[in-house]
Amino acid sequence: MFWVAWLSGPVGATLAFGVFSFLALREFITLAHTRRSDHRSLILAFFIVLPLQYLLVGSRSFDLFTVFIPVYVFLAIPVLSALAGDPERFLERNAKIQWGIMVCVFGLSHAPALLLLEFPRYEGRSAFLVFFLVVVAVAAQIVQELMSRWLRRRPVARHIDRAFSYRAWLAGALGAAVLGALLFWITPFKAPQALAIAFIAAGAGTLGEFVMKALKKDAGVRFWGNRASITGAVGLLDRVAPLCFAAPVFFHSVRWYFQLKS
Repeated sequence: MFWVAWLSGPVGATLAFGVFSFLALREFITLAHTRRSDHRSLILAFFIVLPLQYLLVGSRSFDLFTVFIPVYVFLAIPVLSALAGDPERFLERNAKIQWGIMVCVFGLSHAPALLLLEFPRYEGRSAFLVFFLVVVAVAAQIVQELMSRWLRRRPVARHIDRAFSYRAWLAGALGAAVLGALLFWITPFKAPQALAIAFIAAGAGTLGEFVMKALKKDAGVRFWGNRASITGAVGLLDRVAPLCFAAPVFFHSVRWYFQLKS
């Protein structure tokens, strides 16, 4: 992701993340219960909402892109479904489509938006913000996993994840925060700022991964992808799920704290 953002620039990175969103949303919807009457809503999600969201990102329309899906699309999806005249499992079907759009499109679209933030004396280096975000999100996952095995505390939600505990989560977020502070020099932040922002982003990412595990349990699958590849990797959504939660929290925390207008 970092190299795509660095080599292709804001436009290329926005298009690349748009493709990631399409593939992630496809994996999500494949495992969601939908009916023929949902087809119009799905067409809206894949071929209208997704391109428009990334078009708003690329045009730096940040005020609109942050409310387009949570407000307008959230209301439009059930209207289209209701017009189809099929009330069976109506709330469940629409909630799953809305959730897929929020996570796979809205959340992930904040990653390329980082490249468009303009910091004083930081021109042309915004790709390092994507690198910083991905590194702290991954570090939090690794530390949390290691600490959960070492601490062996009683899990918070045994039926979702037997390894998740508050102490392991805190250790993961703190470990990522320390790493973020050490990497402050590649960002426009000072070390204490990098520490705090990394902690917030990493904590959100690991909690987001926990939520996605609950959704997989509900769907009765271990992975979002259909099967593991020869490298042992699974679906794209399994890889980017923490980023889908960490990216919007990171983006808005940075933009709010530094009072950036674009």
